[in-house]
Amino acid sequence: MLDHLAFETPKPKVIAGAKSDWELVIGLEVHAQVASNAKLFSGASTLFGSEPNSNVAFVDAAMPGMLPVINEFCVAQAVRTGLGLKAQINLFSAFDRKNYFYPDLPQGYQISQLYHPIVGEGEIIVDMGPGVARRVRIERIHLEQDAGKSIHDMDPNMSFVDLNRTGVALMEIVSRPDIRGPEEAAAYVAKLRQILRYLGTCDGNMQNGNLRCDVNVSVCKPGAYERYQETQDFSHLGTRCEIKNMNSMRFIQQAIDYEARRQIAIVEDGGSIVQETRLYDPDKGETRSMRSKEEAHDYRYFPCPDLLPLEIEQAWVDDIAATMPELPDEKKARFVKDFGLSEYDASVLTAEAENAAYFEKVAEGTDGKLAANWVINELFGRLKKEGHEIGQSPVSPEQLGAIVALIKAGDISGKIAKDLFEIVYTEGGDPAKIVAERGMKQVTDLGAIEKAVDDIIAANPAQVEKAKQNPKLAGWFTGQVIKASGGKANPAAVNEIVARKLGF
Repeated sequence: MLDHLAFETPKPKVIAGAKSDWELVIGLEVHAQVASNAKLFSGASTLFGSEPNSNVAFVDAAMPGMLPVINEFCVAQAVRTGLGLKAQINLFSAFDRKNYFYPDLPQGYQISQLYHPIVGEGEIIVDMGPGVARRVRIERIHLEQDAGKSIHDMDPNMSFVDLNRTGVALMEIVSRPDIRGPEEAAAYVAKLRQILRYLGTCDGNMQNGNLRCDVNVSVCKPGAYERYQETQDFSHLGTRCEIKNMNSMRFIQQAIDYEARRQIAIVEDGGSIVQETRLYDPDKGETRSMRSKEEAHDYRYFPCPDLLPLEIEQAWVDDIAATMPELPDEKKARFVKDFGLSEYDASVLTAEAENAAYFEKVAEGTDGKLAANWVINELFGRLKKEGHEIGQSPVSPEQLGAIVALIKAGDISGKIAKDLFEIVYTEGGDPAKIVAERGMKQVTDLGAIEKAVDDIIAANPAQVEKAKQNPKLAGWFTGQVIKASGGKANPAAVNEIVARKLGF
């Protein structure tokens, strides 16, 4: 497993200012929508794309006398996420009211967790290349309800509110300021998304807003971060600014780079960074001020009087732990060990749980490396070209496994295999039957192959002389023989006979 292996920590991103070099310090707060059919405190649907205000229960609309009731499944999903991030599961947690003006949250406050979160400290290993990784510490995960959506572009004089998202369960996953560059930040979000999707606790659909993040950025002089690590004194890291609601890996990187350079320019010009919340404008490629940054006391948090503290039993946590799937790092390490794959191929195959499951079925009982080559290069390449996902593949893992098995057994050559793959992809069918019925089986009769070699040699005396002077040209004869056989001649057998006939 990756966390048991030694890896090199990547160097921090350094930006050259006008007067000196600067390093970045980044922390992320990721809001992941809990994969649940019902909301956190009501039975209303969480289905995306429903008619506006159609998924709203009385408690979501803050009708008088309506009280929230905790959704046990959402709690289980938070616990499962914590276990997946190797985090501390808190058997005691509590909900608080965060008082703030939310125009699309009717109750006028958000039910969240501040003082007693459901999940404590954990970690994520973020791959940055072969043998290079960043260990990012997770500070906490807490449950909270989402707000609705304000719509300002439907009427020139009025704004509209859609409460469908109001009360949807969110997990806020808060990292320590351990990320040291834009690329690492994007890689961290990608790795977290991958883990959540493996766990089935969040679908990670960033386009629908199901995974979005707030990015905290500050700059400091080289060596300051190491002093922070020793003292845990945040003043070494410089004043941070928060960039809200990022839902694109590319925009996350662009926003961090712009914000870091903005801060450097201000400090080097003798100014001070104002702690504030900012938004990123992708059209202009810049961040702009949204509001001054609030601290916890500004929200006037207090324990939610409508909800008792949440107490769970260790046995319940253990039951959830017993159903945990194999996670990406462990699966990747197993693929390298059991199938002899390269780190790169194993990473590609484990990027999505569905891809990994497909590959394992293909590789079952045959050559793992050969199976990986066909899954990655032939199948994934074709699906990507057509804009399809693995779930839309017209070739089942059993069919592709049969093609790989035919290659491994020597029944078909690589060229014939590609023709066979095309037939199965477009027409379907049993690969073995197709080979038999269409006469595609590889010719392994050495007598027939030797006769074909003799015919090609006899017809090309000039080429024979050239090949004897330059043995590398012998491949021409192999190609001609395979071509004459319609691609059916066994390439290894042809090579051996050609070499013998030419006296090599």
